[in-house]
Amino acid sequence: MENLGSRLAEYLNSKNLTEDYRRLLNSALNDPDVQRFLKENSDRINPNAISTSAASIYEFYNNKRHTSELTRGYYPKLIVNNHNIEVAYYPNERTQNREKRSQYESGFVLMDMAPDIRRAKLDDYDGEGRQDALAKALDFIDNYLHQDSFTPGLYLAGDFGVGKTYLLGAIANELFKHDVHTTLMHFPTFAVEMKDSIGQNNVLAKVNKIKGADILMLDDIGADTMSSWIRDEVLGVILQYRMQENLPTFFSSNFSMKELEQHLAVNQRGEEEPVKAKRIMERVKYLSREVIVTGENRRFKK
Repeated sequence: MENLGSRLAEYLNSKNLTEDYRRLLNSALNDPDVQRFLKENSDRINPNAISTSAASIYEFYNNKRHTSELTRGYYPKLIVNNHNIEVAYYPNERTQNREKRSQYESGFVLMDMAPDIRRAKLDDYDGEGRQDALAKALDFIDNYLHQDSFTPGLYLAGDFGVGKTYLLGAIANELFKHDVHTTLMHFPTFAVEMKDSIGQNNVLAKVNKIKGADILMLDDIGADTMSSWIRDEVLGVILQYRMQENLPTFFSSNFSMKELEQHLAVNQRGEEEPVKAKRIMERVKYLSREVIVTGENRRFKK
């Protein structure tokens, strides 16, 4: 450090420096972090590039003490690059947490779902009537992550409040840990939004956004009477694409698969369309495996 220190001293005494800059740079060189850095890296720094190094040292010192609009959310750090001193900027804890949240929200998309689903955990999913569903969920995750072949999702059927939606959220959270992106959506609300999109002429864009998700979870399917258009031109298109691309799809419903087929066979006008309903169910059965979830209604349990 002696050679570097002498070069810095010579630079400080340079007639080309203004008194103010000399004073500020001297304060920067006496900063404990700067002193520590110079001591630890003296053998890696080129003493001939002292003017460049001095400018970097001052930049570090100044931004450490006074955060600018450009560096807000980041902290400066001195580094050695190609034997020269440079300043690098790293996200502070708040920025890291914000970036993690942004990454998480883009990797686990909730559409018209309660926000507490983001906190769902497989470890908390227990109780009478849930064991088979939990085992099937764990099997899916293991198979999806470790097998190259198509892994069907789950069709969770059961009464209100037995934890079907919670389990979907817990599966999505577990998959996110492995960088697998999931879209979890409340299908009845989505159906209403699709009807509203007709006048805005953006139905196709919304369908395309949904159908290509790595993992798609359709919550509460069959909760409302479905129009022929929603069933065939929205749900049918989504499921057809996912079947062709072998993209796992999850469903939750108060109906069993057999009951859902009967439900889909009657449109909003009361007309029976069993063939079209059967066509939808063929795709549902290809994309998922039925699991019956039982147990007590925990929705209003304190």
